[in-house]
Amino acid sequence: MIHSSATGTVVTIELDRVDKRNALDEQMLAGLSDAFTSAVDAGARAIVVTGRGSVFCAGADLSGPVYDPGFLDRLVGTLQQIEATPIPVIAALNGSALGAGLQLAMAADLRVMAPDAIAGIPAAKIGVAVDEWTIRRLVSLVGAGQARGMLIGCDPLSADRAHALGFANRIGDLTDAQHWASMIADLAPLTLRHYKMVLNEDGARTEPAADRLAAMMQAWESDDLAEGRAARAEKRAPRFSGR
Repeated sequence: MIHSSATGTVVTIELDRVDKRNALDEQMLAGLSDAFTSAVDAGARAIVVTGRGSVFCAGADLSGPVYDPGFLDRLVGTLQQIEATPIPVIAALNGSALGAGLQLAMAADLRVMAPDAIAGIPAAKIGVAVDEWTIRRLVSLVGAGQARGMLIGCDPLSADRAHALGFANRIGDLTDAQHWASMIADLAPLTLRHYKMVLNEDGARTEPAADRLAAMMQAWESDDLAEGRAARAEKRAPRFSGR
């Protein structure tokens, strides 16, 4: 489900669950974590993460794992690990990056998007809520107005718009991302490590206030979440009640 390959000091990590649009489950998260650890231990100087097939990552697996608190803990831990990886990480968005897929892309340092790729957080369509790191990092990368549209309006972000805003550093494919990674791998690693640490100190990891954390958990424990799950299984529009 996770494949790693090395070219020189660049390691490419690929999500390979094409039949599920590379949706994340616990096995994939464990594989991702192991792949990042192995790349660093092997002396990689840059990492490219991408998806096989036509989708980068459609998010968490909605067939069940996303509703398990243990899965959410694993997801948060894996994103923190990727963010803290001491070498540059480039996300090559070969296609849609939705929900947890967008979170994965935001944990990377740089993003290369295919011309037809989109990014989005449709959590409000299924009754779940993302954490404050996701909201704050999204604001940091696309600006408050665009972030509000993506979160409250569930508006998707196109590659062209993402590039204009700076979310996507470049428009291109996996080969472009790997070429850029090989150039970055030749730069001074201690300098890049320092830059990563400073750039990631954007307030996204600030401890959330108790009332905001409670509001997020209320969504996860609500009747609306159960309704969103049932509606998806029954292939119908959800009827949310705010309870």
